[in-house]
Amino acid sequence: MAAIPEILTNYRFFLRLDIGQNDSDGYFLECQGFKRTQEVIEICEVTSQKWGTASKGKAVRTKLPGNAKNGNITLRKGLNASKDLWKWFEDVEAGKWAQKREFISLSIYDQASNKEARFELAGAWPTSYKIADLNANSHEIEIEELEIAFEEFQRTQ
Repeated sequence: MAAIPEILTNYRFFLRLDIGQNDSDGYFLECQGFKRTQEVIEICEVTSQKWGTASKGKAVRTKLPGNAKNGNITLRKGLNASKDLWKWFEDVEAGKWAQKREFISLSIYDQASNKEARFELAGAWPTSYKIADLNANSHEIEIEELEIAFEEFQRTQ
């Protein structure tokens, strides 16, 4: 009998994001939106086959796979003195997006700290930058949030 593979938990991850010379490794608290979808093309055609009491042909619907599409991801981390993410967003906003497309890798680990899954995103660039609302009564950490578009998404492990 084959062993059942371990189901991975969502809190044991490492996200590597290289922004030029700087590393923003592993500081992310949350990553959302890793999604790749296949568009559906629906074709309706009328065949010569008669059915029931109809005097015309039978309508047949066929669904075909269309283009694959990537969603945007959202990264959240504790705000600190580093301006790396802000500078990256600012450079893209200034029109340097073609030069500022970056590579992101996400590794997910099992309970024994072995890398079990790896996803790679190429051509990534920020679409929005946000910090969490401020509240003088709160004791929570300040969160920096970045939404990122990307061109390629693949699972390599």
